Amino acid sequence: MAVQDTLARLIHDVPDFPKPGIVFKDITPVLADGDALREVVDALAEPWQRAGVTCILGIESRGFIFGAAVAYSLGIGLELVRKPGKLPRRTNGITYDLEYGTDHLEIHADALTADSRVAIIDDVLATGGTAEAVGKLVERSGATLCGYGFVLELDFLGGRKRLGESMVHTLAHIG
Repeated sequence: MAVQDTLARLIHDVPDFPKPGIVFKDITPVLADGDALREVVDALAEPWQRAGVTCILGIESRGFIFGAAVAYSLGIGLELVRKPGKLPRRTNGITYDLEYGTDHLEIHADALTADSRVAIIDDVLATGGTAEAVGKLVERSGATLCGYGFVLELDFLGGRKRLGESMVHTLAHIG
């Protein structure tokens, strides 16, 4: 069975979560199924095996889960991108626009160097604003952004357009 079929079978739609009108894509059944989790992680890690990636960036919070597994699979380290005030050392941050308002993300200031080759991993690519902001954090650090990896992409929201020319690896698409 292809990874797309596994994801289609296990990802559940949750209407009106976290607010009315949103259909949340619940990936927790994928995490609960050991065979499915292994299949997803292997597929998510595959393009980075030959890309010279030296660091995975996991975006809070489900990106931590998949990012850690991909980093382990590749035998490289994981750095965390968190909401403000969650990292214990000096940080670099970025404020970015949301549909209604702004948000802010941070990474440890010493997490990336000019020699770092980074893949950004998260669970879902929706509007692309968060992933775009994290890509800018990578570029500001002087590191090389190798690309992005997502379990699921909501095509109808057009988030891929915000990620420029970077490689975008997605396991399954919706709409």
